[in-house]
This record gives sequence, structure tokens and C-alpha cells, in this order.
Amino acid sequence: MDARLNVFGSQLAAKAMKHFVAVSKVVADSSLPAATRELVQLRASQINGCAFCIDMHTKDAAHAGESSVRLNLVAAWREATVYTEAERAALELAEEGTRLADAAGGVSDEVWANAAKHYDEEQLTALVTLIATINAFNRLNVITQQPAGDYQPGQFG
Repeated sequence: MDARLNVFGSQLAAKAMKHFVAVSKVVADSSLPAATRELVQLRASQINGCAFCIDMHTKDAAHAGESSVRLNLVAAWREATVYTEAERAALELAEEGTRLADAAGGVSDEVWANAAKHYDEEQLTALVTLIATINAFNRLNVITQQPAGDYQPGQFG
């Protein structure tokens, strides 16, 4: 598959991506656990059908020591016993935050309250920013049909 746009060769795309990456760096420097960040990015990317990001976040998480069992079960996290209650709350927030059009009110108060039980205000801010950012990356990659499979862990930073 060939990409519709060469986002890696475009000056405009490079300028835009610089800002997206800067936001991602802020989230990475927060106190939100790295494992939670990767699981959330992987789940949103699965929902959005972004092969490029699924490839990247699966490989980055595995490289950082995440188990194959936890990575393989993200798509069915509700039935899996390998996630903490905090991770479950983050995954649920990620799903509702990704599927905004599926629920008339967006993210439910129940889902928000559950996440707030496990994460402080800084971590919630990081989590919401992460969900918004990964959804933006997913949309860019899906619209432009970025191919997946060749990503190397740490390739972008």
C-alpha cells in the first residue's frame, strides 16, 4: 500500500507534526504511567483502525517490557484479568473519548468519575490530552493511508 501523501517529506506536515510531537512529549513527561499511555494509545488506534499507530505502540510497549499477553488482550480488556483497575478506567475513558459520536453525551459522568478515582488532576489532564492527541494522529494516518509494519521501536524519539 502506498500512502496518499508523503507526510514525512512535506515541509507543512513537518511543521504540523512538530507541534503534535511536542504535545506528546508533555504527556510523556507527566506522571501518567508509561504502560497506561501505551495501552490507551493502542486501544484508541484499534478503534480507529490505524495500523500505523497500532504497529508503533505495540512495538514501543513491547520494547519497554510490556507483556505480549497484555498487548494482545487490549481489544478485549473488559474480559481480561491482566489490567489494574486504574488501567481499566483509563481504557474505558479512552474508548468513550474516541467514540464520541456513539454516545449522545460524549464521555459519561460515570466513566469520568471512575477515572478520577484512580488519577489525580495532572494525570487526568495528561490522559485527556493523550486521548485527543492519539485520535488526531490516527485520523491523519488513516486519511492518508500510512502503511504499517516497518516501524522500529523509538524511531521517532
